[in-house]
Amino acid sequence: MPTRITQIEKPTSEPPAAKGIEENRDQPDCSRSESGTTDRGTVPTVFKVEGTLYLRDAELLEKICRDVCSQTQRPVTLELAELSYLDSDSAAVLCRLKREQNVSLEGLHLFIEKVVELTEESEKAAKYMPKPNRPVK
Repeated sequence: MPTRITQIEKPTSEPPAAKGIEENRDQPDCSRSESGTTDRGTVPTVFKVEGTLYLRDAELLEKICRDVCSQTQRPVTLELAELSYLDSDSAAVLCRLKREQNVSLEGLHLFIEKVVELTEESEKAAKYMPKPNRPVK
């Protein structure tokens, strides 16, 4: 199944409505509190990601998030409830989005959540692993 990204608006007093942006790639989604606003008091830009997420799509999603954040100065939330599959490489990109761009990930199914958690833990552990010896030329 191809990846579909839709920007959605989630007003604080009304149910979410689709804005109608669709791609064959992923879209970023911003995290928010129960009231629909972020810790900074602004309503985030929310992207619904559907289908499968591979590295190429995740990298496009990362670029979209970066561009949207820099243009709007609003946080980004990724709604991932309709994401059916992601590989470890794309999970690493999602972790990087969380870490570097403060993008929120919401609606994760158990499998997707575990892949992201394992990737985060693997990245933490890699910092403490010895570097392989490289031959000197």
